[in-house]
Amino acid sequence: MPQLPPCYGIIPARYESSRFPGKPLADILGRPMFWHVYQRAIQCPLLGRVVLATDDHRIYNAACRYNVPVVMTAADHASGTDRVLEAAEQLGVPQDAVVANIQGDEPLLAPEMLTELLEPFADPAIRVTTLASRIDAAQAAGPDQVKVVWTKRGGALYFSRAAIPYDRDGGPGLYWGHVGLYAFRMETLRRFVALGPSELETRERLEQLRLLENDIPIYVVPTTHRTCGVDRPEDVDKVIARLSENP
Repeated sequence: MPQLPPCYGIIPARYESSRFPGKPLADILGRPMFWHVYQRAIQCPLLGRVVLATDDHRIYNAACRYNVPVVMTAADHASGTDRVLEAAEQLGVPQDAVVANIQGDEPLLAPEMLTELLEPFADPAIRVTTLASRIDAAQAAGPDQVKVVWTKRGGALYFSRAAIPYDRDGGPGLYWGHVGLYAFRMETLRRFVALGPSELETRERLEQLRLLENDIPIYVVPTTHRTCGVDRPEDVDKVIARLSENP
């Protein structure tokens, strides 16, 4: 049986956010949001190590108080993926290892989603993975929900803020929403950052398009698990309500 390479989880946690400054520190049932993400991530049996990566001393100090492993990174990274690479290099992640970029605003993350994300790396041909879940037409209509289409073998064809695929005959529409979790082989993560922003990435404001434009395949894994991300302050109440129903 093929074996998985060593797997690391890195949670980028930036303080500045146009819609929600200080989001990683948002209080959820008496604990900062990043703590909830970390506690769920470490339940994935495939991750040998999980670390928070931040650019802010307030988040760094809070992580130390709650015994969450943390590294300090530069404040001028263009994306969370750039921050993940710096953290991985600080940790000395080997070239053949896999690094999962775990979004720091997903306090309801199911650990099983990380398992789904990492299992394909038993195939040495897989370079990058991500997840997708079924959504309805109403969800697909909004630009905040990114959509994805892929080949029969699982290779991503395109990601878009538009509702894809377009049904010319006006059918009910079958859509897959992109779930913003990624895992990279370390050498592919380095290449991704070195390439710099691409044209489609800039137009759609979707960094994963950088990979597709440079012929780096992304393997898409369907998942039935649902998350409840925090984009704005009012989303915290939704998360608290969900946690109160299902601690």
